Amino acid sequence: MSIMSRKEFHDEQAAYDYVEARVWPHGATCPKCGEHERVSKMGGKSTRIGAYKCYKCRKPFTVKVGTIFESSHVPMHIWLQAIYLMCASKKGISSNQLHRTLGVTLKTAWFMSHRIREAMRNENGPFGVGGGSVEIDETFIGKEPGVTKSKTARGGAHKMKIMTLVDRDTKNAKSVVVDDLTVSTMSKVITDNMAREARMITDEYRQYKLMAKDVSAEHDFVRHGAGEYGRGDIHTNTVEGFYSIFKRGMRGIYQHCGKQHLHRYAAEFDFRYNNRSAKEISDTVRADIALTGIIGKRLTYETIGA
Repeated sequence: MSIMSRKEFHDEQAAYDYVEARVWPHGATCPKCGEHERVSKMGGKSTRIGAYKCYKCRKPFTVKVGTIFESSHVPMHIWLQAIYLMCASKKGISSNQLHRTLGVTLKTAWFMSHRIREAMRNENGPFGVGGGSVEIDETFIGKEPGVTKSKTARGGAHKMKIMTLVDRDTKNAKSVVVDDLTVSTMSKVITDNMAREARMITDEYRQYKLMAKDVSAEHDFVRHGAGEYGRGDIHTNTVEGFYSIFKRGMRGIYQHCGKQHLHRYAAEFDFRYNNRSAKEISDTVRADIALTGIIGKRLTYETIGA
């Protein structure tokens, strides 16, 4: 039987029950005051699905309150379909595709996808705890707003810039959008996300050599310019493999992304990478993990930059 035939993808009450079981594993909890004992489900024919009342603060609520679903008129079972599709699509799924598949407007599909990406954002780290190895690399994508391509500037000067760290032990990735590739900017990203005792592995980019003694206990690098792509366990193949999926998705699926949204797209690819099938995490489990991140991640059209 197709996974998309499951009851929570088609029945609204089943969808609410599914979300409640994952967001409230110990029972309904009031998002206003945190009460979970003096709470009861509201009855009556006119009562909306999933409504509860807190008898401490006297406020009604549903599992949507305080989450990415708040104030959304999209049915919960449609939200669950969207979350599953985004979590199961290795290189992402466009808003146009969600619009056609789910039967919602393009604007609604775009807004839903950004809310789901916000739920996927997770502060992993620090990487390399205990002296583990961390691969670090940078990549260029799209066009930096307000920057014109110059014949004298370096190849990626007019493009948006992303730094990614991959922890070889936990096999997790963290991508950060940066404005430039100066030593101060790059070293801050590394110190914010990597343990001081970690072993840093990079390519021969000069900036890493300049900051190495200040950000890591050990620094090894490969010389791509000399045709060297691996020397024992010294390589950046893992982070470059991450980028191969990221760029295929950004160029082939999403095609264009404004810089104000790039951090969420990066978080989406980080999330799927960190919860991938190689870790024996199925599409269903990945979608359930995404559901645990919906709390406190509410976005509006204004805050999302529409």
